[in-house]
Amino acid sequence: MPLNPEWLEVVRRSMDLPGAPADHLVVVAMSGGVDSTTTAGLLSAAGYRVAGVTLRLHDAEQEAAMACAPRGRTCCAGRDILDARLAADRLGIPHYVLDMADLFRRAVIERFCDSYVAGETPVPCVDCNRVVKFDALLTHARMLGASALVTGHYAESRRLSPDDSRRGLFTPADMARDQSYFLHATTQAQLDFLRFPLAALTKAAVREAAAALGLDLVSDKPASQDICFVPDGDYRRVVLRHRPEAARPGPILHVDGRKLGEHGGIIGYTIGQRRGLGLAVGEPLYVVALDAVRNAVIVGPREALKVPALVVRGVNWLGDAPLPAGEQAALGLWVRIRSTRPPRPARVWQEAGTVHVRFDEPEEGVAPGQACVFYTGPGPGQRVLGGGTIARTRAPVGVFAMERT
Repeated sequence: MPLNPEWLEVVRRSMDLPGAPADHLVVVAMSGGVDSTTTAGLLSAAGYRVAGVTLRLHDAEQEAAMACAPRGRTCCAGRDILDARLAADRLGIPHYVLDMADLFRRAVIERFCDSYVAGETPVPCVDCNRVVKFDALLTHARMLGASALVTGHYAESRRLSPDDSRRGLFTPADMARDQSYFLHATTQAQLDFLRFPLAALTKAAVREAAAALGLDLVSDKPASQDICFVPDGDYRRVVLRHRPEAARPGPILHVDGRKLGEHGGIIGYTIGQRRGLGLAVGEPLYVVALDAVRNAVIVGPREALKVPALVVRGVNWLGDAPLPAGEQAALGLWVRIRSTRPPRPARVWQEAGTVHVRFDEPEEGVAPGQACVFYTGPGPGQRVLGGGTIARTRAPVGVFAMERT
């Protein structure tokens, strides 16, 4: 299968670097998967000087715990590092491995566990991108004298205007693969150095390109799923390995105050959960809040899941002007509260350093600990204006009249 020349032109446009491709060394973050490997191959075929860098994120204990995971469900584990190295050899590009296992454990896994113990539902990929991958890789790329750091994310980085050297973060053409939600914490300095050549390609095109480049070892490799250090999906087991005290029993309470039963640890529950509650009360009930202070799981009818407003902490704002102060001056934006959901219209503002969001229509199942990401609109080509972590929500009056933390 010949390599489609249009793919190479797409890559060159996405790089947006002056002069000829051969004038530039670019560093590609190679995780061992099809997307990053194909990115390296396309850049090399387009004429850039390419170096691949893979992060070793897991120590021997973590590797052992992940050993039974099916191929393709991990990221930057031993087999993935080997795949990246073999692909680099086939492409004829240098390949480096950086050992970041200790930082990954402290900055991602430990924070993940602490968040669950606090009654939250964390998004560790955001911390990994912000603290581990981009910081470490940008430093290494600059040491090598690279013109850009490139990843295989499905997102777009482009100049905000011909007269503005700053780059903005945008949603990709293939919204089924959109990964901008996980990149919202990217700083402006990082964004200016980052490139995402797959922004205009579909997953099918990427697999075709991999086959055309002779990268058969990854062309049919399954996409990574779930959380890389929880490849079997059993996050409770991971939390208990690091925080054994987290399996502390406590009450299951109805939103009206009744005690309905006992739980074996709030880490086993998530907002919106209906199955597995172990309750026989004659009505469908959902987890509407996790109260870490009382060690209680709060359940109620589906109506209790509707949240009209929330507060966001640790906001990374990428807009051209600061967020307005006061609800009267709020910006009308599109807000995404889970990676699997489309953005919804909302009003966003700040008061005394705190960022507030009020939805046009109440949202269901909003979970503290998840990311809240701001967009200029729905669909492809929309600018990401940043985001943060959901700190707390405000329940509808008369259903669960308290701020849920």
